[in-house]
Amino acid sequence: MSRATLSSLDSSLYPQVWGQLTFADSHGLLMALLMGDLALEPNDFTKRLLANDTYQDWINATVFGRYIQRSFEAFYRQTEDSFNMDMPALFRAELLRHAQYLPLEQVLFIAGTMPKSARLDKLFTTTVNPATAVLNAQKVRQEALRLGRENSQTLIVNQIKVVGKQAVGFPIRHNKRTSERTRNEVLILDFDDLRLVNEQILNSETLTNTAVPNDTAVVLRYYELR
Repeated sequence: MSRATLSSLDSSLYPQVWGQLTFADSHGLLMALLMGDLALEPNDFTKRLLANDTYQDWINATVFGRYIQRSFEAFYRQTEDSFNMDMPALFRAELLRHAQYLPLEQVLFIAGTMPKSARLDKLFTTTVNPATAVLNAQKVRQEALRLGRENSQTLIVNQIKVVGKQAVGFPIRHNKRTSERTRNEVLILDFDDLRLVNEQILNSETLTNTAVPNDTAVVLRYYELR
């Protein structure tokens, strides 16, 4: 199947200047958010994305939005509808027809513990918005606290770098008039390998961000996607 490769988004977005700070890449921006050196709302970053020609090419190259993505992920994991056992695979094949290869060195983010099904299904949803990743990680932690789960004092953010040429996905085009506009998601549909290569723990002594409670450790996990 002939498949195009998305243009490099990060190379068109960075370096970025926020206030008196300059960030060479999305990792530096993420670290500033986690360390409390920069206060940035997801919508602020989304505005820059929407003003970026490469990101416009990304989202205008797909016909799929949040509804299709949400419906597909739920349908793909259904196990009770024996009359439609072949449909998830057919649906995925149709989505893959419209997907593109992700550019090398592109960095994506996902909040919370990486889903156990990610490597098995080769399917998970990421964001290109560092501020959204931090906000989502806070929401995951709050839900863990509410349910009294183990490690609920930990804020987890995963950083994923595309290092292989076989990672396939498509950017999700969100409705600009809804709260979903700050998701800035990319649905990963296929890849050869997803590998954890490093883990960094930021303790309360190095965290000054008031959005991160003093008793909370931040775990930053680094993955490579091939």
